[in-house]
Amino acid sequence: MAAAPVWSVDPRTGKQREQVAVEATAQEVDAAVRAAHDARGALTDRGVRAAFLRTAADELEAARDRLVEAADAETALGPARLTGELARTCYQLRAFAGIVDEGAFLDVVIDHPDDTATPPVPDLRRYKIPLGVVAVYSASNFPFAFSVAGGDTASALAAGCPVVVKAHPDHPALSELVAAVLRRAAARHDIPGGVLGLVHGFEAGIGLIEHPLVAAAGFTGSVRGGRALFDAAAARPVPIPFHGELGSLNPVVVTEAAAAERGEAIGAGLAGSMTLGVGQFCVKPGLVLAPAGPSGDALLKSLTEAVSDTEAGVLLDHRMRDNFVAGVAERTGLPDVESPVTPGAGGEHTVSAGFLTVPASRLAEEGAHDLLLEECFGPVTVVARYADDSEVRGVLSRLPGNLTATVQLSAAETAGEGRGAELVRDLTPLAGRVLVNGWPTGVAVAPAQHHGGPYPATTSTSTSVGGTAIERWLRPVVYQGTPEALLPAELRDDNPLGLPRRFNGSLEH
Repeated sequence: MAAAPVWSVDPRTGKQREQVAVEATAQEVDAAVRAAHDARGALTDRGVRAAFLRTAADELEAARDRLVEAADAETALGPARLTGELARTCYQLRAFAGIVDEGAFLDVVIDHPDDTATPPVPDLRRYKIPLGVVAVYSASNFPFAFSVAGGDTASALAAGCPVVVKAHPDHPALSELVAAVLRRAAARHDIPGGVLGLVHGFEAGIGLIEHPLVAAAGFTGSVRGGRALFDAAAARPVPIPFHGELGSLNPVVVTEAAAAERGEAIGAGLAGSMTLGVGQFCVKPGLVLAPAGPSGDALLKSLTEAVSDTEAGVLLDHRMRDNFVAGVAERTGLPDVESPVTPGAGGEHTVSAGFLTVPASRLAEEGAHDLLLEECFGPVTVVARYADDSEVRGVLSRLPGNLTATVQLSAAETAGEGRGAELVRDLTPLAGRVLVNGWPTGVAVAPAQHHGGPYPATTSTSTSVGGTAIERWLRPVVYQGTPEALLPAELRDDNPLGLPRRFNGSLEH
């Protein structure tokens, strides 16, 4: 049987643009993984790795116009958004190059023997080494930053791990172009092209997670798809780490004092956040707890005006569009659910933004309204009107894990009056990033960033954004009583590589 073709599709029309590739066979997946495995040695030198990452950023920037054009044709996200996303991707590659140069990620710890300790301490030397080949599953909504050259790939390469990417079917042509750019960058440093493999097709994704030479995986996508791969990773004869970002409601709590003080501004800010990128951000605020009184009415009035002025937009593919329209219809059919601005089909190929309202008491108890506590991908949010603090606590107690949680406070509450501190504490167990008087859309690439959260937001406690993302692809190893001549350079007393480390209990930089 001939392999199925892989087509590039224009989401603005639903029409096929060109055949890009064919779905990878089991033999082709095996070949890609083995080529990546064979390329491990070329990433051993940290200087080479850092130079490769910087060259990759340079090459991506040099190909910017062509890449952005291809990305827009397959995602309809627009040149401005995509140009910014590509710049973020290049910044991320260079940031990881800096982390590799610094070397702190190796977490070097050296303890000399101490016979006076109880029990006695032998000579112990610890650092971290790369896991091996990493499988990366691209996201649809960030064709640069969470795809072939995105954070999973950048952090894995920085750790010294070759990568095989399962391309997302929503941007296969762009995936091929970006992979070619990265291989060109690798060649400039005598790194084999197999260091970055690329495969297409659903079955290829399954074969990748099951391949015995794949040592870990990173995923960004749906709860259903991510959970299936997570289960497959755990069911292997040798289970492997699976770092998946699956889904998030990203709750927002607006206090009555905040709504009274600046309800109009909060409503406008919410509209901008929940419609950004046609509502296709993983950190879109999907549930908002707002007061039921007059202060909440002012917020809703502002939200209504701002969302009503939002033009219909194109989602990443027609399957997502159909799911959005069906999901909104199911939610609006629930008792006591109203839609001041009705979301749904905006045209044959577009969707219109909107929001739903419901009494918070409906969400505080188990029942049919549980659907409103599930993510609906697209430009819609649910505003739950609460009568008192007990209803807020009741709804929060029923929420699953999230990437973000936000609280909107008044000036007095931010200064320590009222329930501000208590709400921050209440939200902390629910999410990996807690915001005060901000909006969750927009994830800065910074050393302190954490993009993850309790399940189902992610399947592990790690982050996929920020410098510590590199930790996912490393494991610690300790050498005990090993002569200096047999130790790796990173663990020798004279520190020939100049690494930051903890030496006999003291930090050295």
